[in-house]
Amino acid sequence: MAPDTLLAGATIRIGLVDDHHLVREGLRLVLAADRRFEVVGEASTSRDAYELVRTARPDVMLLDVSLPDGDAMPLLRDLASRHPEVRVVVLSMHSDGETVRQALAAGAAGYLVKGAHSHELFAAIAAVAHGERYLHSSVTGAIVDDAIRWQGTGRMSAREREILRLLASGYPPAEIGRTLAISVHTVRRHISNLSAKLGIHGTNALTRYAIRQGLVRDE
Repeated sequence: MAPDTLLAGATIRIGLVDDHHLVREGLRLVLAADRRFEVVGEASTSRDAYELVRTARPDVMLLDVSLPDGDAMPLLRDLASRHPEVRVVVLSMHSDGETVRQALAAGAAGYLVKGAHSHELFAAIAAVAHGERYLHSSVTGAIVDDAIRWQGTGRMSAREREILRLLASGYPPAEIGRTLAISVHTVRRHISNLSAKLGIHGTNALTRYAIRQGLVRDE
């Protein structure tokens, strides 16, 4: 039932997509405590999730983003395109800003971490079923931090971007200096400036950031 036709008091039909049987069983037990909800089907893979949508026609799908047959983002995008009437709440262990941002961009209507309380789960389902969005409180700060870091990326100079790329590729500061024909002191100053702009400290953290931004490939 689409959000604009969901009647007051109507049962919200829910599909569960998670590769862990105990998680699905636990969700069933929790949701059974609220008469507004009815679990109409389960799936453990993206492939089975399509069949669940086709046969059970849920109003809301609770979806883990990590499934045995791959990242669930393509499934999210496909559901948003082909089945916009199915409102998806991502239920995940991941609370980092980038994963949340990707899920929302792919079409998720809500995002909840697996450490949430049952009343938060109920609130998320009810909100998205009626056409609203729902973000768990633990991820809103991460989204803000991620947005600040994206803004920092836009402020990077060409030199800083090149130094970050080389640093993430495994070059030590001295080798970066030789490659770019600048002093190691200048390299370290650029790295310090990058850390301040991005709010990220340490070579490993900067490397992970560079990989996420596509500056280098994760071999």
